[in-house]
Amino acid sequence: MTDITDYKFDQIDLGLKKEFTVKITESMIADFAKISGDYNPLHMDEKYAKSTTFKNRICHGMLLATFFSRLIGMHLPGKHALYFSQSLNFQNPCFVNDVITIKGEVIDKSVATRLITIKTSIYNQERTCLLDGVAKVVVRK
Repeated sequence: MTDITDYKFDQIDLGLKKEFTVKITESMIADFAKISGDYNPLHMDEKYAKSTTFKNRICHGMLLATFFSRLIGMHLPGKHALYFSQSLNFQNPCFVNDVITIKGEVIDKSVATRLITIKTSIYNQERTCLLDGVAKVVVRK
């Protein structure tokens, strides 16, 4: 199993940040299409994609969003996380072979509900924001 953080609620401070990088591959897009059933030609058909404003196949936006699950479940807060909600704002396309950085920063914390709010974002290698949003996460005992 991959390393998982073990933050307890009282160890989490405002401003706590975590990030990791991933290279988007052809096989990720093919696997996501198989799992999700989304074979839209914008993602799967090179000829069709070249005729669009993107000029190339783009990664499924929801494939990018799945990396927020890794951020929350493995890094921030990790072991004690229970995802409550996640907003998503799709800003720019992601392409095959892009190297993306997934980032999270704690921006709020409620002692009464044990809920932390995390600003979530994904950037490509050119530091262009591809996806951002806000996660709400219960930190279990």
